[in-house]
Amino acid sequence: MHELSIAQSVVDAVCERAGDRKILTVRLEVGRLCAVVPDSLLFCFDVVTAGTHAEGASLCIDEVPASARCRACGDSFSPPDMFLLCPCGSADVEVLAGHELRILSMEVS
Repeated sequence: MHELSIAQSVVDAVCERAGDRKILTVRLEVGRLCAVVPDSLLFCFDVVTAGTHAEGASLCIDEVPASARCRACGDSFSPPDMFLLCPCGSADVEVLAGHELRILSMEVS
């Protein structure tokens, strides 16, 4: 469950940035190809915020759909899963979106 280490890294980063201020909300951008289970990340976030300035904060996750372009035929497509195959059958694809994993914002008081 790598969601636990992701949640811990997010909490460490926002707590460092917030200083002594209480963190109310954290917004993340998570690509579909990151293999992150949003419900697991939400659960882990609640666990790792205990005893920090982020305790009780809400975590908002913006999921970014996967997008790719085939180098063989030039078509752009949205892969339905982690198997990056173009509908033409080629596996020679460039991922355009879906690997994002970043903190977009946080709200503090």
